[in-house]
Amino acid sequence: MTELIAWFEQVGAVQAALVATLFTWLMTALGASLVFFFKKMHRKWFDGMLGFTGGVMVAASFWSLLSPAIEMSEGDGFQKVIPAALGFGLGALFIFALDKLTPHLHINFSKEEAEGPQTDWHRSTLLVLAITLHNIPEGLAVGVLFGGAAMGIPGATVGAAVALAIGIGIQNFPEGLAVSMPLRRQGVSAGRSLWFGQLSAIVEPVAGVIGAVAVMQMQVILPYALAFAAGAMIYVVVEEVIPETQRDRYTDFATLGFIGGFLVMMALDVGLG
Repeated sequence: MTELIAWFEQVGAVQAALVATLFTWLMTALGASLVFFFKKMHRKWFDGMLGFTGGVMVAASFWSLLSPAIEMSEGDGFQKVIPAALGFGLGALFIFALDKLTPHLHINFSKEEAEGPQTDWHRSTLLVLAITLHNIPEGLAVGVLFGGAAMGIPGATVGAAVALAIGIGIQNFPEGLAVSMPLRRQGVSAGRSLWFGQLSAIVEPVAGVIGAVAVMQMQVILPYALAFAAGAMIYVVVEEVIPETQRDRYTDFATLGFIGGFLVMMALDVGLG
């Protein structure tokens, strides 16, 4: 941990956020690259990995985002929870609005079940857009935590930011596979499947840098920003990830994956944060 803090002090919050979110993008690309070795995967393992992704996101939303947001807010009682409550609600509404305004397709859904405005875009484009939507708050969360750590705000530590980046990186691995594998199974080349798989996470470094810069310029928004990312992530889990794991007969396996993801993220945040 001492080495991490020294590195952070040397490079600064913005560069640290960029490096961390480039790591999360790389994990997505590594997951997507499995299409060079496998053309299909049993639905049981697919649903289990999606469940794991949901568990990491829910655990990160509380341990890494909501809890620190409440802790660093001023006041007592209901006054102390207002910033987190407002940010959480706004984050959920943000993804709700994107859902309505952006054509996209969830992973295990047919083309006819695409959401948002009607379009004749290719299925691969709609799949990438769906994953991209929920990668925005993930990148933002990492950047916001690094920005808060740079400002010396209690509850926002380098360890917590690193733990969050590691957790998101771990769950991005199956996400990349979740985009590329269905495309490969449909006859898309391995190279193009990898391209679309990694493309879904390219927004994370952009969101991470924006989050770090915003918090360093306006320190007062930190609890709102943390809760905003949490609300957006929870919305994604409930509206997208969980339904995708409940469309076949492996729902119990997906639930166990969810529990495993939650435990991994909780251990990372408490151990490093």
